[in-house]
Amino acid sequence: MADKSFDRRLQGLNILIVDGNHYMRRVTRTMLMNLGAKSVVEAADGLAALELIRTSDPDVMFLDWDMPVLNGMEVMHIVRSPGVFPRPNLPIIMLTNRAQRSSVVQALRAGVHEFLLKPTSPKALRDRLTSVTVNPRPMVKIGSFYVPEPRRLPASFEVARMA
Repeated sequence: MADKSFDRRLQGLNILIVDGNHYMRRVTRTMLMNLGAKSVVEAADGLAALELIRTSDPDVMFLDWDMPVLNGMEVMHIVRSPGVFPRPNLPIIMLTNRAQRSSVVQALRAGVHEFLLKPTSPKALRDRLTSVTVNPRPMVKIGSFYVPEPRRLPASFEVARMA
């Protein structure tokens, strides 16, 4: 039953794929369409991504790190600017070939909801989409970072929230 509910939800999502590589955009689009996605738009660089966020109002964005014009981290910093950018709460899944732990930490601090390595699989795409749509985490400000609420909150953060 849960699978059918997710399938219906996926069909209604407007998904944005941002990747400088045309082939990777096409592969990701094909996997998403095979999963049941009906509305998928693409951007080849960070500047085009920002414009599409404003005009096509995506429900989820898959974002690569290494792109022309504005890279993934620059896009993240702009998008995660409440009061400045119109969609600071947009669920973002970083889809990249950067596998270093430092890159994962940097992306999470920048506010990505999920991190996914290339090449990926339809199951991994589905799992990440399920995570951000079925169990969305609210956005919170932690220090100077605007991020999805951590799955496991640091003890100091729990005390601060209760006060």
